[in-house]
Amino acid sequence: MIIEDAWDKTNGRTISIEGELIDELQSEYQDIKVYETKCFGKLLQLDGVIQLTEFDEANYHEMMVHVPMMTHENARRVLVVGGGDGGAVRELVKYNSVKQIDMVEIDECVVDISKRHLPNISCGLSDHRVNLYHEDGAEFIKNHSDYYDVIIVDSTDPFSVGESLFQENFYSDIKKSLREHGIVVSQSESMFYNADLIFGKLKEFKSKYFKSVEYYYTMVPTYPSGTIGFQICSDGYYDSKKPFDLYSLSDLKYYNYDVHRGSFMLPNGVK
Repeated sequence: MIIEDAWDKTNGRTISIEGELIDELQSEYQDIKVYETKCFGKLLQLDGVIQLTEFDEANYHEMMVHVPMMTHENARRVLVVGGGDGGAVRELVKYNSVKQIDMVEIDECVVDISKRHLPNISCGLSDHRVNLYHEDGAEFIKNHSDYYDVIIVDSTDPFSVGESLFQENFYSDIKKSLREHGIVVSQSESMFYNADLIFGKLKEFKSKYFKSVEYYYTMVPTYPSGTIGFQICSDGYYDSKKPFDLYSLSDLKYYNYDVHRGSFMLPNGVK
């Protein structure tokens, strides 16, 4: 069968991937499907939108996590909002310096199906430092003032379940949840398809709460446009383009210091 991406269709095109459906369930929040593809390993889809494939998920998860973690020299408490597949947590548990990882995923079914079919991605969820909460991340952070060193918003696209994570009041609450010199990184769409959102609305309201708001990107072949980006926000104490050479991480497929620095260099047409 042919798998298509519903979000990509809104841009007048679609990605088609050959594969077979191996599991499906309808949760309280969304339709969840897992496919075994011909070329990209297993594929996770939520409400018709491709979330990841085993082939290139590391390109996304490593860049979402290691850019802020290599920017902050002493992160001890980290919050992941969303990220039910467990990929962000898998990367975070590589840091022995991290003492607490809280993950808030509203849809427990995403976590369950990922544990069942994506063990190489969800494996970090069993780490003793990980606390898993199934509730609304936007509400969760309101009860954790001045608490986290790094917050990672691994959200779906800005509609349905993920819509509240693209609103101004959410980032006002995130600012309050961060400790001094804290950093937040959020999934921020493709610079080729969503430049008006990224460099307009999102940057405008995030700049009300953070001195530094910068966009960087990674290459994910199975995502619309082949790229996906992130906004990294902070008080500017750390230079996000200059990673600290503090950690010796193993088993990295995509991230390195050169890729880190280069990911902030954007084409003229989207700056």
